[in-house]
Amino acid sequence: MSAEHVFAVSINQDYCSRCSICHSVCPYEAIKRDAETGKVEIDLQKCQVCGICYSACPVFAIEIVYYDYNSLVKQISEIHAKTKADALVLTCRGNSPSPLEIEEILSKQGLNVKNYIPLRLPCSGRVPTEFIFKVLDSGIKRVISIQCEDLFCRFKEGTKINARRLTLGRKILQELGFDKDTVTVVKYSHKVTYDTAKCVGCGKCVFICPYAAIEAEHFATPKILYDYCMGCGACALVCPHNAIEVKGFEFTNVLKRYCDSALKLKTFGKTPIILVFSCQWSEFSALDNSSDLLLKQNAITLEVPCFKALDPVHIVNALLNGFDGVMAVVCSAEDCKLQEGRDTSERNVAVLKDVLKKMGLKERFELFESSPRCLGEFENRLEDFLQRIRNLQLANPLKKEGT
Repeated sequence: MSAEHVFAVSINQDYCSRCSICHSVCPYEAIKRDAETGKVEIDLQKCQVCGICYSACPVFAIEIVYYDYNSLVKQISEIHAKTKADALVLTCRGNSPSPLEIEEILSKQGLNVKNYIPLRLPCSGRVPTEFIFKVLDSGIKRVISIQCEDLFCRFKEGTKINARRLTLGRKILQELGFDKDTVTVVKYSHKVTYDTAKCVGCGKCVFICPYAAIEAEHFATPKILYDYCMGCGACALVCPHNAIEVKGFEFTNVLKRYCDSALKLKTFGKTPIILVFSCQWSEFSALDNSSDLLLKQNAITLEVPCFKALDPVHIVNALLNGFDGVMAVVCSAEDCKLQEGRDTSERNVAVLKDVLKKMGLKERFELFESSPRCLGEFENRLEDFLQRIRNLQLANPLKKEGT
């Protein structure tokens, strides 16, 4: 990364007390500490922008662009003033449930919560107890944190750190007279769904799973070992009959979403239109502020849980059904939160590019590696890609039958 990049996390040395708490909690050893002076600095090559250090700093010396607490508290207060919601439900990007799925998860835990404000964060570990106190002071009566299971936290220690904080916060609140259920922790991780009625027993999922979470069975369909499933989507990608899918990223649902979006944009005469597939961890602004960042560029974005779940079929299909260009934004090999099996993803992309070249569509697809720590990188790449597509449109408009 060049020096011209603006980074999302920094330490204000004038405020830093040299307590080294950030150094001790960073799950990526991205905070360096000088043994003699106690000075701490962020190694921006290793930083994953999880925000755990930011939430742990007792003197607010760490500054972060995404999800700063003053803005979040203000946001919650404004929404609460309009909706009078009783509860705040915190979700992690790793389990990323939709509003309907949130209610399903809570119902399974015996929690009947209807009037709530959902707040999605990159990691539950970035929520300090002070934030909980401020939210409750704003009028919210209850806070529920849906956290990834400990072994499935994409930021390694985020779930454990937050669980300890909320336990401490709950004890303090009880001493202040709050009900014991004022703060509730729910564990949930995204797994695959398996429809054995659709399975033909081909066994592809068994061989492709990088986490040994699928076992072959004699004279029967494969068995999913859910305790080991990481929800990466590699198995769903190779299943010929969609018998295995990652909840929230089902093939037909994704297909409908971008086809409907293409039709809508074309109806309004928008051109060129771009589809962006983005790994949940490679880019924050495009996923969380898509209406501001993308729609003004005639682009829409769809999440994928991991590079391994990026389906080449969707890319080809999107180009043949209304989109003028498709971008894929993924983490680098070093930053990948689910590194096992990445070589399969890279082979898939190599084959995809060869197919697109034969179809005369190679210039309309671009894959690049990104990280939320580099501000503006995604926006710059998107604008460059858009200009490339505009030039292609002028030189040789893409003709699609039925569009």
